[in-house]
Amino acid sequence: MDKITRSHYMSRIDEKLMELPWYVTEYIDTRKRRLSHTTLLNYCHDYIIFFDWLVSEKFAAPTRKEIELSILEKLTVREIESFLTFLEYQLGNTKLTINRKLSALKSLFDYLQNKAETSDLKPYLERNVMAKIEFNAIKESQETIANRIEGKILRADDFELFRQFIAYDFGVQNRENKRLYQFHEFNRERDTAIVSFILGSGLRLSEVAGINIEDLDMNKGLVRVIRKGNKEQYVYFSEQAKTDLENYVQIRSDRYKPEKSETYLFMAAPIGRKGKNRRLTPRSIQKLIEKYAKAYGKPALTVHSLRHSFATRYHQENNDVPRLKNQLGHSSIQTTMIYTHLTDEEMQKAVNNMDK
Repeated sequence: MDKITRSHYMSRIDEKLMELPWYVTEYIDTRKRRLSHTTLLNYCHDYIIFFDWLVSEKFAAPTRKEIELSILEKLTVREIESFLTFLEYQLGNTKLTINRKLSALKSLFDYLQNKAETSDLKPYLERNVMAKIEFNAIKESQETIANRIEGKILRADDFELFRQFIAYDFGVQNRENKRLYQFHEFNRERDTAIVSFILGSGLRLSEVAGINIEDLDMNKGLVRVIRKGNKEQYVYFSEQAKTDLENYVQIRSDRYKPEKSETYLFMAAPIGRKGKNRRLTPRSIQKLIEKYAKAYGKPALTVHSLRHSFATRYHQENNDVPRLKNQLGHSSIQTTMIYTHLTDEEMQKAVNNMDK
């Protein structure tokens, strides 16, 4: 993550912390060395939801910023369970999302009880209700996960079809819509390069958004990325991705007119006469993939499912799980093993064809 992007995220984090109690700011400050800026921002969003719920349920002060530690210490298990129910049935959060938000709260409460100290060396919280709350049980086999992913990925033939759709067919399809057509013409090399890059490398959304020009080694087909846990890694990308990246880089300067210091790879088109250049955000990348996926007729496609598409194809072609694990940046090989189950259908078809 470059200095400009890091500064942008820190500004957003600071804005959120202005709306939260002082002890949340203190906790976030202690995690800045260990957690990514995107994770810290997500934590802030999670805390805002929690403290707003406390205010709305009249457990606390008139505003979230005024909620004192004594309020947290008096919360009951039943009240926290009510909050988790609110997340599921009022906000529509999945059990996985609830677990993530619960994890953020557990981490905060653990800090307040076991790490933070008052001037007389006493913990901020004597009682930690979050320690009594269990995560949602999510028992999914690798086969179940694979089956859920199955309908949301591109197969080999679709790789080029989807790429061609973004490069050309989307514009043809929307020729009568002048605004949409011109916007596509302006950005089609960039958008094609983004999709081709994900399909040719399996990078995560945040990793793609964070790449700078100097991170690319076009001769070796390598890109430097910062993976989860702020780990630096060099990842290979395909020849097709290289071609599409080269096409985009050739027009990047003339079309997007970056300043010398603006070395981020994927740029957003300036808005308005005096519009400033900026890095294409993860959210913007996600939205453009959704736009093309819907027009292509596969609305379930996301950046994450393009990553799954790469992984499935890689496993079919190479059958090398350890290398795939490294390429995807998985911490556990068990996570990578789902792609062996995704290819079971192809194996069954191949065996059945022997009888024909």
